[in-house]
Amino acid sequence: MWRTYFPKGRIYGIDIFDKSRHDERRIKTFKGSQADDVFLKQVLETTGTPDIIIDDGSHLNEHVIHTFKVLFPVLRDQGIYVIEDTQTSYWKRYGGSSEEFNRPDTSMGYLKSLTDGLNHTEFENRTEAPTYLEQHISEIHFYHNLVFIYKK
Repeated sequence: MWRTYFPKGRIYGIDIFDKSRHDERRIKTFKGSQADDVFLKQVLETTGTPDIIIDDGSHLNEHVIHTFKVLFPVLRDQGIYVIEDTQTSYWKRYGGSSEEFNRPDTSMGYLKSLTDGLNHTEFENRTEAPTYLEQHISEIHFYHNLVFIYKK
């Protein structure tokens, strides 16, 4: 699918299973876990700075949040970070909750907590410096089971 959607792009994938059968001239897959910092850094050494990151990985809330924290800072300026299948924020077996919608350890709870940061320059009586994410997120778009985060 991504081959067709990005006809001129270099496409890199990560999976815990061997998906090298999908490799071709401009597509390469890496076998490893999105929750493994060392692995992610090795992938980035090979791929360089990404323009777009699409997280369609394990869907475990802790993995989604961890991967965002590791990869968003290395996304190029004006890049786009996409998280698919955010419905797992409400599924207990993925670390989600259907009772507490704003839990910061769920993907949606964490992402919703970033929205106030879009307006951090308007905070009155704030003494601490803005966070990295407050300074670098320009937009967040929520859709059904899908979130787009744009980098300044």
